Amino acid sequence: MVKIKKIEKNTEDKILEAAKEEFLQKGFDGARMQQIAERAGINKALLNYYFRSKENLFKAIFKNALGEFIPKIMTTFQSEIPFLEKIKLFIDGYIDMLIKNPHLPVFIISEIHRNPKLIPEILINQGVKPEIIFKAISKELKIKNINPVHLMVNVLSMCIFPFAASPIIKGVFFKQNEIKFNQFIKERKKIVFQFVENALRK
Repeated sequence: MVKIKKIEKNTEDKILEAAKEEFLQKGFDGARMQQIAERAGINKALLNYYFRSKENLFKAIFKNALGEFIPKIMTTFQSEIPFLEKIKLFIDGYIDMLIKNPHLPVFIISEIHRNPKLIPEILINQGVKPEIIFKAISKELKIKNINPVHLMVNVLSMCIFPFAASPIIKGVFFKQNEIKFNQFIKERKKIVFQFVENALRK
C-alpha cells in the first residue's frame, strides 16, 4: 500500500512539473492535455484520471506552491509578535516561496486577464483572509494614516516584480549572470524590509 501511494505521488509530481512547463511555454489556452501527458511520460487517460481538466491542473500547481506559505502567514498576522516582525516574516516567507516557485508570477500575469476570477478564487480557497491582515495592519498604523491595502500592495509589488521581470533584470543589470541575479534575489528580503521599516517609522 505504501509503495502504491509512493508511485502515485511520483506520477502526480511528474504531471505537475510537465504542466508547469506546458503552461509557461504556451499559456493556459495554448496548453494541451495530450502534450502534458507526453511531457510526463504517461498516457492521456492516466492524466485525466489524476486531474480531469486543465483548470484542475492549473489550480493544483498553485495549491502546491501556496500550501505551506498561506497558513503560516495567516497564523503570523494573528499572533502577538511585534508588527514589524510580522512584516519581516511575511516578506521572507513570500520571497522564499517565489524562489521555490519562480513560475508563479508569470502564471498570474498571463492568466489574470483571461480569467480574472480564477486567481482570487484559488487564493481564497487556500485560506487567504485579507480582513485578518488588514485588521492587524490597521491596529498598528491607525495613527499614521496609512491605508493597509496600499501597504500590502507595495510589499507584494516589491517582492514579486524581480521574479516577473527576471529576463529584463537578469539581462540588463546582470548580463545574464545567474549567480549575481540569484544573490540579488536573496538580498531582496533585507532591502524590501528596510524600505517598509523606514516608511513606517517616518
